Amino acid sequence: MSFPEVSQQLEVIRRGVEKIVPEAELADRLKKSRETGTPLRVKYGIDPTGIDVHLGHTVPLRKLRQFQDLGHQAVIIIGNATAMVGDPSGRDHARAKRLSAEDVEANARDYLTQVGKVVDLSKAEVHRNGDWFGKMSFADILNLCGKVTVAQLLTRDDFAKRMAASSPIFLHECLYPIMQAWDSVMIRSDIELGGTEQLYSFMLARDLQRDAGLPEQIGVMSPILVGLDGVRRMGKSLGNYIGIHEPAYEMMKKFMQLPDACMRMFYELLTQVPLPEIETLLAGHPKECKLTLGRLVIAQYHGEAAAEEAAARWQREISDGALPADIPTATLSRSTLQGDGMLAAHLLKSLGLCSSTSEARRAIQQGGAFTGEEKTPLTAHDQVVPLSTGLLVWVGKKRVKRIELVD
Repeated sequence: MSFPEVSQQLEVIRRGVEKIVPEAELADRLKKSRETGTPLRVKYGIDPTGIDVHLGHTVPLRKLRQFQDLGHQAVIIIGNATAMVGDPSGRDHARAKRLSAEDVEANARDYLTQVGKVVDLSKAEVHRNGDWFGKMSFADILNLCGKVTVAQLLTRDDFAKRMAASSPIFLHECLYPIMQAWDSVMIRSDIELGGTEQLYSFMLARDLQRDAGLPEQIGVMSPILVGLDGVRRMGKSLGNYIGIHEPAYEMMKKFMQLPDACMRMFYELLTQVPLPEIETLLAGHPKECKLTLGRLVIAQYHGEAAAEEAAARWQREISDGALPADIPTATLSRSTLQGDGMLAAHLLKSLGLCSSTSEARRAIQQGGAFTGEEKTPLTAHDQVVPLSTGLLVWVGKKRVKRIELVD
């Protein structure tokens, strides 16, 4: 099998990568692979603890696809055993809930469907690590644990922080990095992909591979993609993520909420736009920069037509102020009205546009509440708003309800 020149491969691999450990070995491994025509085995592990693959997950998945396109072998580990332990990486507390085997398997099927939008599954190896952990005897587990000291485990950044904060570290959590590292032994990994918080597990895998007489893997680590706030990592538990299964328009709305400061990261990690072109986009208008980003990413998962329509719809409904196409209807009973109307603050709360009358008062005081297609401002929290079926009520540019009065 023929592979691109090593320099060309390195250029692709290094884009959007924060750390390669040990980097000096990568060129040699690629050179040997090219000389022998032997693809490198590139590992990426996923614990199916939920069913939503978001853009943060796609960063290493996109890198895995790049390795595939360079001619190497993608090896996906479905962590149906490790998922029941729970990855402690980046966590300052133990997971509150442990999943059942049935939950994990159901999630795994959904995960693979979504992963297939990024990786060519027809050419990938897919393994469930329960296939080997499920066959291990207690003596086998003791032997594996005997290869790692407690002192080594406590050098992990997350465990060290929890020790310093007197936060509990449960014994089953300590098994997780050992299990992840053993996966690399079982599938003879040459390269493992993941985030920078995985460094300890990647290096532990090298120790276990060396002990087993195998070549030691190289860790290729990407930066952690930030979420919608531009600060914290994108994550389901934080609710600040863009899921690749979400409707195209919902994805576009989220892209347009991203802070300007994280645009470079999103372009580098989620698109193939050449770096000089990224600089040009960043130097332009932020709105156009985000629209272009949204179109490029959405097209990967929904097609170009859907991406263009999502961008056009955002321009119509949000940027240009046209009415949304899918305004939800809120039902109000006429018996709750004062005459033919309702106090403004109470109306906003009753429609679910504000969570409390206090929030409604603030929205009105700040000039952010309106009625009708012409968006007539509400000026006082205690003004009586005349109501009729079909009336639109707004809070801000995006929250809107259409009233339906019933007897």
